[in-house]
Amino acid sequence: MTFLQAVQRGFQQLTNFSGRATRAEFWWWALFQLMAYLAITLTLGHQLAGTLLLLALAVPSLAVGVRRLHDIGRSGRWVVLCLLPVLGWLTMLYWHTRPSGAHNQFGPRPEFQ
Repeated sequence: MTFLQAVQRGFQQLTNFSGRATRAEFWWWALFQLMAYLAITLTLGHQLAGTLLLLALAVPSLAVGVRRLHDIGRSGRWVVLCLLPVLGWLTMLYWHTRPSGAHNQFGPRPEFQ
Protein backbone atom coordinates (compact mmCIF):
# COMPACT_ATOMS: atom_id res chain seq x y z
CA MET A 1 0.00 0.00 0.00
CA THR A 2 1.35 3.40 -0.95
CA PHE A 3 1.07 6.66 0.94
CA LEU A 4 -1.68 7.99 -1.35
CA GLN A 5 -3.65 4.75 -1.19
CA ALA A 6 -3.55 4.81 2.61
CA VAL A 7 -4.72 8.43 2.80
CA GLN A 8 -7.46 7.79 0.25
CA ARG A 9 -8.60 4.68 2.13
CA GLY A 10 -8.55 6.61 5.42
CA PHE A 11 -11.00 9.14 3.99
CA GLN A 12 -13.10 6.52 2.21
CA GLN A 13 -13.46 4.50 5.41
CA LEU A 14 -14.04 7.64 7.49
CA THR A 15 -16.30 6.06 10.10
CA ASN A 16 -15.78 2.37 9.38
CA PHE A 17 -14.80 0.69 12.63
CA SER A 18 -15.13 -2.83 11.25
CA GLY A 19 -12.71 -4.77 9.12
CA ARG A 20 -8.95 -4.64 9.20
CA ALA A 21 -6.13 -2.21 8.38
CA THR A 22 -2.58 -3.25 7.58
CA ARG A 23 0.52 -1.86 9.25
CA ALA A 24 1.29 0.12 6.13
CA GLU A 25 -2.15 1.71 6.08
CA PHE A 26 -1.92 2.67 9.75
CA TRP A 27 1.59 4.12 9.59
CA TRP A 28 1.03 5.97 6.30
CA TRP A 29 -2.07 7.53 7.87
CA ALA A 30 -0.03 8.55 10.93
CA LEU A 31 2.59 10.14 8.65
CA PHE A 32 -0.15 11.99 6.76
CA GLN A 33 -1.48 13.42 10.02
CA LEU A 34 1.98 14.53 11.11
CA MET A 35 2.77 16.14 7.75
CA ALA A 36 -0.60 17.92 7.58
CA TYR A 37 -0.22 19.20 11.15
CA LEU A 38 3.31 20.48 10.53
CA ALA A 39 2.37 22.07 7.21
CA ILE A 40 -0.52 23.98 8.74
CA THR A 41 1.22 25.06 11.94
CA LEU A 42 4.41 26.13 10.12
CA THR A 43 2.48 27.93 7.36
CA LEU A 44 0.11 29.80 9.66
CA GLY A 45 2.56 30.25 12.51
CA HIS A 46 0.28 29.12 15.33
CA GLN A 47 -0.96 25.82 16.67
CA LEU A 48 -4.70 26.52 16.76
CA ALA A 49 -5.23 25.61 13.09
CA GLY A 50 -3.16 22.45 13.52
CA THR A 51 -5.14 21.48 16.59
CA LEU A 52 -8.40 22.00 14.70
CA LEU A 53 -7.06 19.81 11.90
CA LEU A 54 -6.21 17.03 14.36
CA LEU A 55 -9.69 17.30 15.85
CA ALA A 56 -11.18 17.02 12.35
CA LEU A 57 -9.05 13.90 11.73
CA ALA A 58 -9.84 12.34 15.13
CA VAL A 59 -12.68 10.06 13.99
CA PRO A 60 -10.92 8.69 10.88
CA SER A 61 -7.76 8.20 12.93
CA LEU A 62 -9.66 6.34 15.60
CA ALA A 63 -11.27 4.18 12.89
CA VAL A 64 -7.87 3.31 11.37
CA GLY A 65 -6.53 2.50 14.85
CA VAL A 66 -9.46 0.21 15.65
CA ARG A 67 -9.14 -1.55 12.30
CA ARG A 68 -5.40 -1.99 12.96
CA LEU A 69 -6.18 -3.67 16.28
CA HIS A 70 -8.64 -5.93 14.45
CA ASP A 71 -5.84 -6.87 12.06
CA ILE A 72 -3.81 -8.40 14.89
CA GLY A 73 -6.87 -10.13 16.37
CA ARG A 74 -7.61 -7.65 19.18
CA SER A 75 -10.91 -5.99 19.94
CA GLY A 76 -11.18 -2.32 19.02
CA ARG A 77 -12.07 -1.59 22.63
CA TRP A 78 -8.38 -1.86 23.47
CA VAL A 79 -7.94 1.58 21.89
CA VAL A 80 -8.87 3.08 25.27
CA LEU A 81 -5.35 2.15 26.38
CA CYS A 82 -4.26 5.34 24.62
CA LEU A 83 -5.71 7.18 27.60
CA LEU A 84 -3.07 5.65 29.91
CA PRO A 85 0.15 7.64 29.77
CA VAL A 86 3.35 5.74 28.97
CA LEU A 87 2.21 2.15 29.66
CA GLY A 88 -0.86 2.45 27.42
CA TRP A 89 1.08 4.29 24.72
CA LEU A 90 3.89 1.72 24.73
CA THR A 91 1.41 -1.15 24.57
CA MET A 92 -0.40 0.43 21.63
CA LEU A 93 2.92 1.14 19.89
CA TYR A 94 3.90 -2.51 20.30
CA TRP A 95 0.56 -3.76 18.97
CA HIS A 96 0.57 -1.35 16.02
CA THR A 97 3.97 -2.69 14.94
CA ARG A 98 2.91 -6.36 14.98
CA PRO A 99 2.49 -8.15 11.65
CA SER A 100 -0.96 -8.94 10.28
CA GLY A 101 -2.50 -12.14 11.48
CA ALA A 102 -4.16 -14.73 9.28
CA HIS A 103 -7.92 -14.91 8.90
CA ASN A 104 -9.53 -14.02 12.23
CA GLN A 105 -12.96 -13.09 13.63
CA PHE A 106 -12.67 -9.63 11.99
CA GLY A 107 -12.33 -11.01 8.47
CA PRO A 108 -9.69 -12.14 6.00
CA ARG A 109 -6.25 -10.60 5.78
CA PRO A 110 -6.42 -7.31 3.83
CA GLU A 111 -5.22 -7.50 0.24
CA PHE A 112 -2.75 -4.63 0.74
CA GLN A 113 0.41 -5.64 2.58
